[in-house]
This record gives sequence, C-alpha cells and structure tokens, in this order.
Amino acid sequence: MTFLRYLTYEKPYIYLFLTVFLISAAVFFTDSNGGWAWGTFFYAFTLSSLVLLGFLLFRYQQNVRVIRQMKSEDYDSLSLEGEFAKVHIEELNRRHIREMNRIQERKNEHYDFIVSWFHEIKTPIAVLRLLQQTDMDTASLREEISKIENYVDQALYYAKLDSFNQDYDIQKCDIIKVSKEIVKSHSKTFFSKKIRITIQTDLLEVQSDPKWLQFIVNQLVTNSLKYTESDGEITISAFETPKEKQLVIRDSGIGISQKDLPRIFKRGFTGETGRSFTKSTGMGLYLAQQLCNKLGHYISCTSEVGKFTQFIIHFPLDSDPYFIMKKNTR
Repeated sequence: MTFLRYLTYEKPYIYLFLTVFLISAAVFFTDSNGGWAWGTFFYAFTLSSLVLLGFLLFRYQQNVRVIRQMKSEDYDSLSLEGEFAKVHIEELNRRHIREMNRIQERKNEHYDFIVSWFHEIKTPIAVLRLLQQTDMDTASLREEISKIENYVDQALYYAKLDSFNQDYDIQKCDIIKVSKEIVKSHSKTFFSKKIRITIQTDLLEVQSDPKWLQFIVNQLVTNSLKYTESDGEITISAFETPKEKQLVIRDSGIGISQKDLPRIFKRGFTGETGRSFTKSTGMGLYLAQQLCNKLGHYISCTSEVGKFTQFIIHFPLDSDPYFIMKKNTR
C-alpha cells in the first residue's frame, strides 16, 4: 500500500482541512480591526499543513498495521465502513466453509457409492462367469442379470439426483398400472421363489413423474422380494383418504428390527438384515426416499421382525397447492 494510493482514500480529510483553513483565512482577511499580514497567513498555513501531514502519516501507519494484521490475526477496523466490511467478509468465509464442507461431503458420498457399487456388481458378474463354465441354469442367469440391471439403474438415478430439476415431468399416473408393470418384470423371481402376489386395487391416479415413480416402486418391490423367503406373500394396495393418497406394499418377509427402522432410508445403511441375510449396498431405499422428496411424496415404513414389512408411499391429493405451484413455475 503506497502513501499516494492511501491519500486517494483520505481525500475527504484533505478537503475538510482546506475548507476550514479557507474559511479561517476569509474571516481573517475581512476583519476590519486588523490588516492583512502575509507572514501570519503563511505561518498559520504551514502549521496547519504540518498538523495535517502528521495526522495523515499517523493514519497511514494505522492502515498499514491493520492490513498486516488482516493476514494473520483478528484486528480492529478503522471506520464504520470497515467494520461492516469485516462482518460481511467473515460471513462470506463461513458460507464458503459450509459450501466446501457440503461439496466435500457430497464428494465422499459419491466415492463411497462408487466403491460400494463396483464391489456389489462384481458378485453377479462372477456368478455369470461360473454359469458359463457349467450347465447354465436359465433361472439363475435371469436373476443375476436382473441384479446387474438394478445396480446399473441405481447408479444412473444416483447420478441424476443433482440434475433432477431438469429431468422430470409431473403428470397424472396410474400407480396400480405402474405397480403391475414392475411385478411383471419380476415375474420370474416371484415364480422361482414361489412368492404370491396380490394386488387389491384396480386403479388409483396420482400426480408424479412416471419414470421416477417406476424406479421408486421397483426399489420397494425389489427390497420386498429380496427379504421375503419362499412361499411368502407380497400385497400391493392403494387408498385415498381426505388428506392424501397411499400406495401400500406389504410383505411377509423377515422384517426389520426396531432399532434399525429409523435409519433404513439413510445413505449406505444396511442394518442387521442387510448384513446377515444378503449383501446390500444400502442405496435402494435411500434413492427411493430422495426421489420421493423431490417429487413431493414421502415413504414411511413399519415392520415387525419375523412377521412383515410394510412400505407406504404418501401422495398429496390432486388439488394440492404444491403441484399447482410447481406447474406454474415451470
């Protein structure tokens, strides 16, 4: 910081000094009781200039000291403007730190998911290689391919989470029709595991995005199939209440412990069931809930170990102002 550059910021003080001095000189010059004395005038001017120069040098040293302290430690501002600027900069720093932490957390999430995804997809690929070397069982082949497709879908939809706002279209969807399509795609698994499927409703229209909704329902049905043993049953039903619409998927599977139940929608959480019963990435339910939240829905779950697990997707009514607002802002 040069002294001349500093002076450009101190021009108000200089202007103030010159104004006061000129007023004093004018009063002195117009005084009828005394004559104009150039020596006295220049003497006063010299003393005032020295005082101004001393003040400016003092302020300059203060500014230099504060600028140096800004780089290493806390400091006191020299003006009200500087104090507000300091508070604003501190707030910007806090926002920057929070944003950096959020980005780092998101980066860690992506890394953890990719590592987990590669680890999980290796299993069905290894099984397929084994099937190549033996008498290929068609049912086993279909099951492993289905697993690979599900893992690929998870990776695809996980990658699209951040750009969701650019890739959705809210419209009327027949949730029962969507559910039947999902069940049909898993028909071979239902048959091979001898799991009964019951759909108790013929039609229920909801406001959602068909593509994303299909993925959400598929994750719930896949989860039920995974944890329902042979000769079990999965029931799909739908209800409309005065407050909302519901799609209910209930299975007679091994259930979820009460201590794990509040955490099943957390990213990467597998719990006792996922660790002991079968391998799991812990991403299916997380993605389903995240997508539901973005669409204005949400998923709840109740369960009892050894008896059942029930997922409910909660949809707002068609007249919900949330969807009216969404359509008006698009």
